[in-house]
Amino acid sequence: MKFGRMVTAMCTPFDSNLQIDWNRQEALIEHLIATGTDTIVVSGTTAESPTLTKEEKCRLFTFTLEKVNKRVKVIAGTGSNSTADTIALTKQAEEMGVDGVMLVAPYYNRPSQEGLYQHFVAIHNETKLPLMIYNVPGRTSVNIATETLVRLATLPNIVAIKEASGSISQISDVIRLVPKDVAVYSGDDALTLPVLALGGSGVVSVASHVVGIEMKEMIDAFLSNDHQKAQVIHHTLTPVFHGLFSTTSPGPLKYALSRMKLMEEHVRLPLVTLTSAEKAIADVWIKSIL
Repeated sequence: MKFGRMVTAMCTPFDSNLQIDWNRQEALIEHLIATGTDTIVVSGTTAESPTLTKEEKCRLFTFTLEKVNKRVKVIAGTGSNSTADTIALTKQAEEMGVDGVMLVAPYYNRPSQEGLYQHFVAIHNETKLPLMIYNVPGRTSVNIATETLVRLATLPNIVAIKEASGSISQISDVIRLVPKDVAVYSGDDALTLPVLALGGSGVVSVASHVVGIEMKEMIDAFLSNDHQKAQVIHHTLTPVFHGLFSTTSPGPLKYALSRMKLMEEHVRLPLVTLTSAEKAIADVWIKSIL
């Protein structure tokens, strides 16, 4: 398993001018490493990748690689709904020395299953990097069917799948049918324990920003066959899992991190910060992690 059990889809700190706050970026990297993250994903959806420029993404890749200094793995989020643009950014990320790339399903243009397959094959054929396929139909409006994931999983550089379809049945089928050396990760924190129970490898997490130690403890408990302990931790963390997605992510996450003094809560339009009412609701679960 190339990327470990707990992968964090890192958010991007912004200052009051909505520029990347590099000091906070470094502090967040150190926080994630200290709380158990095995691999950091840079410029995924949680990082507000749709509003990051190509130049910002490349700077984030190089900055994170420099600060991590090989202590954990670094995955670059290079996927988009343009195959050519994705190939170009993937090649740049490869030159920078990232450990792999995460490729989200093309969004908005809603390709067919054959189109999805050919998209990922085209990228695969232009890089030697390990690839993680990211299925998140709630954001992309297209589901990568199990049959398509199974076809893709036979390609030598596709080593992982982030499954965020929300369907336990689909995730179970993917785990059962892909080659055993292809890691299947939950893309939903709340499904981490069920996915582990089905034979999955771990989680690509948002919650690990704020409860990384507890998430790691839950995973380790399950792998040590202390299933009761894992269940207790899962149920304890469930309000956090739900709270982080009570409104559009990463708004709740950034508010929680601001309460933890790790960054400001700024997000770029079209996202907006939490309302006073939303903050009052968030404060209930945030209280449990401070």
